[in-house]
Amino acid sequence: MNKPEFCPACGASNDCSLADPRTADRPCWCYGVSIDPAVLEALPAELRDKSCLCPRCAQVESQL
Repeated sequence: MNKPEFCPACGASNDCSLADPRTADRPCWCYGVSIDPAVLEALPAELRDKSCLCPRCAQVESQL
């Protein structure tokens, strides 16, 4: 079962503001970073476009 608040790659909290009803009206952290398309392509097809990666798995910690 897909849980939008967890990273599909590692299962950790993804800090997605859209997945939390308390912050769903705010932009997600991922709006302000550049995620390498290769990182997304590395996910199995059934896990893509279901929930945010966490910053570590998205390899964007240096951009935050």
